[in-house]
Amino acid sequence: MSALDDDYPGRQTGPLAFVRRLWQSVAFRLALGYGASVMLFMMVLLSVLYVQTIGVLQNRIDRQLMSAIHRMTSHFETYGWQRVAADITETLADGVNSDTEAYLLATPSGEKIAGNIDASPELLKPTFGIVEKAVIRDGRTSYSRFRTELLADGSILVVGRDMRDQKDLEQLVGNALMAAALVALLLALVGAVVFRDQLERRVGAIRRTAAQIEAGDLTQRIPVSGKDDEFARLSHDINLMLDRIEILMDGVRHVSNTIAHNLRTPLSRIRAKLEVANRPGADAAQLAQANTFAIREIEELTVVFDKLLQIAEAESGARRQAFQPVSLNDIVTDVVELYEPVAEEKGVELRVHKDEDVVAAGDRDLLASAVANLVDNAIKYAGSPARVTVSTRHDADTVSIVVQDNGPGIQAIERSKVGTRFFRLNRRVPGYGLGLASVTAIASLHHATLHLDDAAPGLVARIALPRDRNMTKR
Repeated sequence: MSALDDDYPGRQTGPLAFVRRLWQSVAFRLALGYGASVMLFMMVLLSVLYVQTIGVLQNRIDRQLMSAIHRMTSHFETYGWQRVAADITETLADGVNSDTEAYLLATPSGEKIAGNIDASPELLKPTFGIVEKAVIRDGRTSYSRFRTELLADGSILVVGRDMRDQKDLEQLVGNALMAAALVALLLALVGAVVFRDQLERRVGAIRRTAAQIEAGDLTQRIPVSGKDDEFARLSHDINLMLDRIEILMDGVRHVSNTIAHNLRTPLSRIRAKLEVANRPGADAAQLAQANTFAIREIEELTVVFDKLLQIAEAESGARRQAFQPVSLNDIVTDVVELYEPVAEEKGVELRVHKDEDVVAAGDRDLLASAVANLVDNAIKYAGSPARVTVSTRHDADTVSIVVQDNGPGIQAIERSKVGTRFFRLNRRVPGYGLGLASVTAIASLHHATLHLDDAAPGLVARIALPRDRNMTKR
């Protein structure tokens, strides 16, 4: 019984319970089925071996009997029954197979002329082919294989062979084959139990880890053996999944805490404004001002929730099935036209560079939203005066949208954090800390990557999407 059986308190004990648990194990049934198939194959093979071995010996005996009959009938036809009697006496006296040879020559009336077996009515009847029967040979019962031949003058010739050695050999081979079958059965059962214990031990590690994770400890991981087998690869893949789940759960906790914090401040401001407006003596202008302030704050909260919903939708992959070939040049053109007035107002020069035929599979609205977020961030953080360049390019395996500015950029240590929800480098600049998180989610949905690099000075943000050379824009 494996140590894994202790995982279940209150489990019944005893031989019957142990057998029941074995049979309930899929691993045991699979191993037993495999062992049974191997044993069946062995039984067929051993049966064929048995039949072939015994059959060869029996065929050899039959050929010897037929050869002796042909020789003696030929001598009878040439020399008469006296020569046959002499042949029988000489054969029985030559010492070759004398302990197994059986001969009889009898008159038509059944009187024995020569030989070592007693005449009997059953024995003297001509046979069609070779038969096996008990006869009296040298005064003892002998189970022999023989043939009775009626000669031309009515004499009866019986030629046979004692089968005692053959039967002993058959029994010996049969016992050996039976012992081999029992050993094979025992090995199948033992192998099934051992295989079940080995499999239970490997599966048990996964099950125990799953139980600990179910109890709330998301840091647990499945031990990975040094062997590069199926269980090691499965454990590695499950651990990667658990790493991803832990990251997502931490993200959910972080987002929940941040949303609660970000909601508390504007709601407190709205409540304070409305309480002041509702105090005795407040005029209509104060009430109108409080209403306007509340509406503005609620609209900003709506924007936050819209961005969060967009990120959640992108991360779920729900819109991937609506992908179709889209021109990245068209997306860049539309976004730049939208932000040109904003850039001009802030004293930012907005440039565009486009390669030819830059097409990728994706959702046009989501990709446009990602580019808009990058351009908006570049305009806000680059300062004034500044230059922002939006370009498209295609490489050997990817097509890219690149937004580059010559502003202060982002320090390398901070670049891994800017894609986190609600993370803001400069809180003096208006925003919610969701722009790059949205871009990261949209890029992941498109199997793309977002790269942030130093432009010296400034920042280069690049969305690299997989390229399909057979793709054409619809």
